Amino acid sequence: MAEPLILDGKKLAKSIEEQLRGRVEAYKQKNGGRTPILATILVGNDPASETYVKMKGNACARVGMASKKVHLPESTTTAELLQHINKLNNDPDVHGILLQHPVPRQIDERAAFDAIALEKDVDGVTCLGFGRMSMGEQVYGSATPAGIMKILQHYNISLDGKHAVVVGRSPILGKPMSMMLLNKNATVTICHSRTKDLPSIVRSADILVGAVGKPKFIQGDWIKEGAVLIDAGYHPGNVGDIDLENAISHSSAYTPVPGGVGPMTISVLISQTMEAAEKNGDAS
Repeated sequence: MAEPLILDGKKLAKSIEEQLRGRVEAYKQKNGGRTPILATILVGNDPASETYVKMKGNACARVGMASKKVHLPESTTTAELLQHINKLNNDPDVHGILLQHPVPRQIDERAAFDAIALEKDVDGVTCLGFGRMSMGEQVYGSATPAGIMKILQHYNISLDGKHAVVVGRSPILGKPMSMMLLNKNATVTICHSRTKDLPSIVRSADILVGAVGKPKFIQGDWIKEGAVLIDAGYHPGNVGDIDLENAISHSSAYTPVPGGVGPMTISVLISQTMEAAEKNGDAS
């Protein structure tokens, strides 16, 4: 079998950022110097979450956009968080809102996600956004699955009639990923903690998405020859959800960890913020 194709999300994200810089500049000129703004909400002091929020702010800065950081204490209640979200919903200078996941245990995360105005839901986390995306309507998709779809499109990976297996069913990754693949005419199987005989299902996958959140959970000998491997996991030691070290040799293409899916998540987030700003500018 030929050497597998590396699905380089880092390179693609860099190319998208270059295009975004031009769009941001054009927006500023058209709107009297007004800058597209992504608001990020971080509740608590989780170091990994702080790093992710910082990375998103840095990405905004690279393309000339601004980020508005809202950092709330660990003790924040659902009601207090909803007040902050509502304030951002009503701020005409804010074009996109990101609530960093996970939030502290006392907060109703679903209620907080669903409080984000649909036109500012650039991370694709609301139930309404998920429903519209599932029905094939124009809406901002969940950032990581949408980033994966951009990778597949960029590298001309055919989905039509292919068997796609998604391992994981989280509301912001596994479920939206499955619907996006279905909308592109893949036949989709969703696997989870109650799935029987997971290895045999994975072995039938033409396209495999690891979205389970466990390091090296999907074994190399589970992989069908010629499968396309999309690893959406990231864990200490630069490993993902798939044991890529032992799986790559069976694949026709794969996303590396790091440098595959991760950079595209942030790329989609800032791209969708730019799109929201452009729509807002056209409306004003």
